[in-house]
Amino acid sequence: MVNFSLEGKVALVTGASYGIGFAIATGFAQAGAKIVFNDIKQELVDKGLAAYKELGIEAHGYVCDVTNEDQVNAMVAQIEQEVGPINILVNNAGIIKRIPMHEMSAAEFRQVIDIDLNGPFICAKAVLPTMMKLGAGKIINICSMMSELGRETVSAYAAAKGGLKMLTRNIASEYGQYNIQCNGIGPGYIATPQTAPLRERQADGSRHPFDAFIVAKTPAERWGTPEDLMGPAVFLASEASDFVNGHVLYVDGGILAYIGKQPK
Repeated sequence: MVNFSLEGKVALVTGASYGIGFAIATGFAQAGAKIVFNDIKQELVDKGLAAYKELGIEAHGYVCDVTNEDQVNAMVAQIEQEVGPINILVNNAGIIKRIPMHEMSAAEFRQVIDIDLNGPFICAKAVLPTMMKLGAGKIINICSMMSELGRETVSAYAAAKGGLKMLTRNIASEYGQYNIQCNGIGPGYIATPQTAPLRERQADGSRHPFDAFIVAKTPAERWGTPEDLMGPAVFLASEASDFVNGHVLYVDGGILAYIGKQPK
């Protein structure tokens, strides 16, 4: 029988107070995992704890900056003491800055790289020793379609997510011998509160231009939902994927497979 159960597992999902991380952690909880998450501010952690409680999930929240190695190491030690060894890590915390490259400062570029690429490195490094001792572990990096594609104004984000794809493959290469699997999930365009303005109907009832663009580029002809990511994440966190390693699973409604409609 295929085992998708996460019963008894401890899952750390970074930046999971809301949005994609929250949905993934909720899916893990439904599969039986104990949920641990962090965010950069106490108010965000409190917001997340309240949201999990509303769903009947007993989550554990910590304030931690994923780019600070000392803070991450301290958090992981605290989680191991208070909840248990971390069996599953999802590197979800991230930012994007939409700035034309010729207008972007090096400091802004570095900030995106620091959070979106160095953060996953620091968090993975912190949990690997225990996973190696246990002889099992799952690391899931939240990649992006920008791990494969370029687009205007996202040079730093695309560079970070392309790097994260290769970090995913390298962790798989280096630690597969310990029965540790490292894979990525590449979400497509997901309907969240942050993207809601891009989906609002125009005054004449027509779609927002970006909404129309995304729907036309997606074979599924819709935006994804955070819930669309739950099943793929549970699969990659469970024993069902024990021989899947170094793979990026794109949950994009088919965008990357599709050249797009011919103009009329």
